Formats: sequence, C-alpha cells, structure tokens
Amino acid sequence: MLISPEPPVFAETLRAAIAARGLSLDRIRDHLARRGVSVSLATLSYWQTGRSQPDRRASLVALEHLEQVLWLEPGTLNELLAAPAHRGRRREDNAISALWPVPAVIDDVVGEVDTRWDARLTRISQHDHVTVGPERGERSFMSRQVLRAEEDGPDRWVVIVHLDEHDRPLPLIRPLRNCRLGRVVTRPEDGLLVAELLFRGPLRRGQTVITEHELVNRAPYPLATNYERKFRRPVHEYVLEVTFATVPRTCTQYVQDVDGTRQSHRVRPDEGNSVLGVALRFGPGCYGFEWSW
Repeated sequence: MLISPEPPVFAETLRAAIAARGLSLDRIRDHLARRGVSVSLATLSYWQTGRSQPDRRASLVALEHLEQVLWLEPGTLNELLAAPAHRGRRREDNAISALWPVPAVIDDVVGEVDTRWDARLTRISQHDHVTVGPERGERSFMSRQVLRAEEDGPDRWVVIVHLDEHDRPLPLIRPLRNCRLGRVVTRPEDGLLVAELLFRGPLRRGQTVITEHELVNRAPYPLATNYERKFRRPVHEYVLEVTFATVPRTCTQYVQDVDGTRQSHRVRPDEGNSVLGVALRFGPGCYGFEWSW
C-alpha cells in the first residue's frame, strides 16, 4: 500500500531552503536589508521553527524577497501559508501571551488572575504617558483607557508589566480613576507583574468605562531606554507620550506586527522635551519609542 506524504509545511520548507543556501540568519537579514526590507532575527527564527508565520501585508512583501534570497521559485513559501498548520497558529496568536517573548511564562502568571472578560472588552482609546527623570531613569508611567463592553458582565481589566532587567525591583501599581486593585501577582525572577483593575461594578453591554492607573518605580530608578505597548487586539486610538528631563541623543518611533516585522523612523523631542506618537485603528502588534543617551 502506498501512503502519500503530507504536504510540506512552511517551517520545514524554509529550514530546508536556508540549509541548501548555506546562509546564517544574520546573512539573510543583511540580504533583506540591502533590498530595503527589515526583518528581525527573532522573526526569521520564529518562521523557520514554526512558532509563527507571516500573514501581515509587510511580512508577505518580505516573504517575496526572502524567496529570491534563498533562490526559490516565486510563491514557493507563500503558497504554504494556507496549510492547516498555519490556520492553527493564528488561533494560538489570539492568546494573551502571543506577543510576548516567552509565552509560556506569561501564560503561567496570567493563569493566576481572571482574564475571562478580556475578549469582551473593545479597546476604544489608550493613552500612555511615560516620565523619564534627570538621572535618565524611568520614573513612572500613567495609563488612561476607554473600554466598551460587548456583553453584560465585564468587571475588570488585567495589566501585564514585563521588565527586561530581572534584577531590578518591580514597580508599584496605583489605581487612579474608576478602578481599584484586585489580585496582584508578581514574579520578580521573570520581571513580571500582573494585576487586576476592578471596575466600580460590572458593565452592561454597550457601556463604556474610563480607567486610569499609574506604575511608579522606586529609587534607584532603572535606566530608561525604551517603552512599548503590546496590542493583542485592535485599538481604535493609541497615544504614546514620553517626556524627558534630559533630552536623549537619538530617539526612534517604531511599530512591529505580530510576526516581528518592524518599521521605524527617527523623531525629535519638541520644545517640552517630549515625543508623541498617535496610531489609529492599530493592532495586533507593538507600538513604541526607543532612545539612546
């Protein structure tokens, strides 16, 4: 009896093409950069291991160039994106941990709070204001958001904070408006803080709520070099403002989609030593600023 082999999946075909071409991921990234295409090493690694697949417009454009770099026939990789494995991956990308570097750790910590209403709240508006002190340290950030309930019952919002440096203290979280603290889970060894912000009461379908909260660091303040907000679900309006007491040498605003494809451009602080970014109908993806001193 003859058994037909399963059709090749995207990751397997990509790995085979990379091996046949004999290029490292660094070299592939350089080839793409010379073509004006920016793809991170992490993204290339995720694609070849099957952790994610390109499906945003910018990623699909990058894929066409990647086929040329790997000497593949046009459409070789793109045609595999309709495979069942890809459809399953997109369902996984709806998980709260989808945009975080180590999803398993996020899932473990978030599992200790109540996230059942996350998908029932539409993100209408989000405004983050980051304050960087004269010692170039991250003092605090304040977040204001407008949410709408898509069914009866939502009574909380879950905040996830991740620090790149795991040896520094986690910030304090302070509810400021229309919310109070519920369960707070900290994992200092992983640089994680997860907190429930409880509304004044359960929302009715179609009802909106405005909440404000602040994250405050303690001295000695950690050196501030970037701020990023991750959006697993779309937001109608996102505003990010960073105010510096000492103006950085360079500052870059960037957006990154769920596959890691990134677009960026240089910005200059205004007369008030602030940079401001506004995104409409944004997400899923990441939006942020990074700077150097």
